[in-house]
Amino acid sequence: MILTILGGGGFRVPLVHAALLADREPGRVTELRLFDDDPVRLRAIAAVCAEQASGGADAPRLSVHTDLADAVRGTDFVFSAIRVGGLAGRACDETIPLRHDLIGQETVGAGGIAYALRTLPVVTRIAREIRILAPDAWVINFTNPAGVVTEALVAELGQRVVGICDSPVGLGRRALKAVGVASSKGDATGIDYVGLNHLGWVRHLWVDGVDRLPDLMADRPRLESFEEGRLFGADWLQALGALPNEYLHHYYFTREALAADKGADASRAQVITAQQAGFYGVAEPASPGALGRWDDVRLARERTYMATNREASGSFERDAEDLETGGYDRVALAIMHAIAHDRPARLILNVPNAGRLHELDDAAVIEAPCDVDASGIHPLAIDPLPRYASGLVTTVKEVERLTLAAATSGSRRDAWLAMAHHPLVDSVRVARTVLDELISAEPGLSYLR
Repeated sequence: MILTILGGGGFRVPLVHAALLADREPGRVTELRLFDDDPVRLRAIAAVCAEQASGGADAPRLSVHTDLADAVRGTDFVFSAIRVGGLAGRACDETIPLRHDLIGQETVGAGGIAYALRTLPVVTRIAREIRILAPDAWVINFTNPAGVVTEALVAELGQRVVGICDSPVGLGRRALKAVGVASSKGDATGIDYVGLNHLGWVRHLWVDGVDRLPDLMADRPRLESFEEGRLFGADWLQALGALPNEYLHHYYFTREALAADKGADASRAQVITAQQAGFYGVAEPASPGALGRWDDVRLARERTYMATNREASGSFERDAEDLETGGYDRVALAIMHAIAHDRPARLILNVPNAGRLHELDDAAVIEAPCDVDASGIHPLAIDPLPRYASGLVTTVKEVERLTLAAATSGSRRDAWLAMAHHPLVDSVRVARTVLDELISAEPGLSYLR
C-alpha cells in the first residue's frame, strides 16, 4: 500500500512515520512518499525518518519528491498536511488582527479566514491533479483550517475525502481517563462529540451503555483534573453540561484570551519559528542526530501549545501524557486499515453533514463520529445541537461558506463579507482594515481584487 504525504517537510511528519513503523498488521503501508516544495525541509524530515527506521525490519520504502505528479501518481492514500505561506504567513495571520484588538490565531477568527483564503486555491489545484493521476486514491485531510479545506476537497473529489483532527479524540481520551476508563489514541468509541472543526462539544461519554459524563460533571476535582477542565473551569463546564473543544476558549473567554495574546512576548508562529531554528536551521539539518534534534524541538513545541490560553486560565502546565502529541496519526492509520482491509473503526471525522444536523445542508462538512470500513465512511446519527451551540455552529459555517465563495471568485468584497461576519470580529470597518493589511502582507492573498 502506498501513502503520499503532502507537506512532507512538515515538522509533524515523523509522527505519522512512527505510527507506520509500529504498524505490523498485514496490508500495512509499504511505500511512503514525501512531497514538499521546500527541499531543505524535506531533506531534514527524511533524515529523521531514516533514523527512526534504523535497525527496524520491513520499514516502508521512503522517497522524497518536489514534483507533485511523481508523488501522487498511482498512490492509494494521500495525507494532506500542507501549510501555504509557511510560518511567515501564520505570523501575519496572528499579529495583524492582534494589532486591531482581534484574536490572532491560525484557525480561528480573522487569522483563520486569511489562512483558508491562502490555502483553498492551492488545495483545489492539488485535488484536480489527484483526480487525474490517482483517481482511486482516498484523501485524508489534516490541512488547516480542516473543516473548510475538507469541504473544498469534497467538492472536487467526492466521497473519497475525509478530514481529521487530533483535538476531539484528545479531549475524549482525557475525559474518559478522568472517569477511570482507558482509551487508545484515535478511537472514538463512546465519545459523543459534534460540531465543526475546532468548534465542537462532547455531550456524552458512553461506557458499557451508561453515560458517565454526568458523574464527571458532578465531581469538581475530577472535572478539573485534565486540560480542558482547567482551561474552562468547572463552573463553566457544569453550566454548559458539555465539554468544549479547547479552541472554544477563544469564543468563551475572548477578552481574557486577547489580553494574554497581547501581553505575550511573541506570537505562536514566532515562538515555533525560533524553536524550529534548532532543527531546520542548523548548518546541515540532515546530519547525524536529526532525530534527537527533532524530538527536543517537538517537546518544546508541545510544552508551549496554547500557552497564552493557559496563561489566561491560570498558567497551568500541560500533563506529561499530553506532551506525547499525535493522535491524528493513529486516526489516519485506522482509516487506511478500515478502508483497505475492512477493519472497522469508529472515529471522529470531518465529513459532509448528510442530514444529521438540521441547521445545516447535507453538503456542509461537520465534525462528528463515523464508522469506517471497506465500503467507506458511515456517519452516525447524532442528537440535535443544544441551542447555545446551534447559533454558533450556523454562523461559523456561514463564514466558511463565504470564505469558500471568496476563494472561488477572487473577490475582495466576498472576503470582506466572510471576515465581517465572524463572531470574533466585532466591527465591519475593522474587518476591512485587517483584510486590507493581510492582503498587502501576504503574497498568497494577492489574487483577491
